Amino acid sequence: MNKAELIDAISGESKLTKADAKRALDAFVSATSKALKKGDRVALVGFGSFSVTKRAARKGRNPQTGKEIKIAAKKVVKFKAGAELSGKVK
Repeated sequence: MNKAELIDAISGESKLTKADAKRALDAFVSATSKALKKGDRVALVGFGSFSVTKRAARKGRNPQTGKEIKIAAKKVVKFKAGAELSGKVK
């Protein structure tokens, strides 16, 4: 499902116009991004939670040459599905 399909689905489920559904989705993405950038955790009960973790620096290999390279440390976004979402996917 891409963004346009998600907007259509939100519009159909909530009886919002497509324009309102797009604004709501954009607001959710913006608010979530800002919270994660600050290092906060975003938890949606029953759906799941988004958090930021630090990935340590490590050594890797260039697959073309086989030469060892250093991969820098960085922050990554993680999503953990909630129990309700996990149950619906089964």
